[in-house]
Amino acid sequence: MQLKGEQLAAHLERELKPVYLVHGDEPLLVIEAADAIRAAARRRGFDEREVLAAIAGFNWHELYHAAGSMSLFGGRKLIDLRLPTGKPGRDGGAALQAYCARPSPDALLLVTLPGLDWTEEKAVWLKSLVEAGVVVKLIPPNLAELPSWIAGRLRRQKQSADSDGLRFIAE
Repeated sequence: MQLKGEQLAAHLERELKPVYLVHGDEPLLVIEAADAIRAAARRRGFDEREVLAAIAGFNWHELYHAAGSMSLFGGRKLIDLRLPTGKPGRDGGAALQAYCARPSPDALLLVTLPGLDWTEEKAVWLKSLVEAGVVVKLIPPNLAELPSWIAGRLRRQKQSADSDGLRFIAE
């Protein structure tokens, strides 16, 4: 399933899938979407969290170990996998496909990465994530949409600004 950023909150109120991939060119939007998923997971009993950063030399067997090693007294686990380059490589792609084919019932996999180009969006590993869970593509607002986007953020913080002020901030 693919969602836009503005659809994520409503989705998380209804259900929680076993796999989430969040990507976009604006780091703030990616961080906030990942935070919303982590908060929804905590509310549903995912008490533990393991962070994995797939940088150069990353051993993809760590993903299998994280999914399979549960604490004796702990609840379910959120596996927070970060791909700073946006590309898992051949081994990573195979590991993600294998995980998505049989996701752990006691774990939720959250994958975050920077924005993908159109060729990367057609990768087999990404398609397996779409089939196993939810992919959230975050697109920053353009200049015309930015004042209303800022107004929405201010409203959530119980603040406001007039239209001239919003336009000034956006520009």
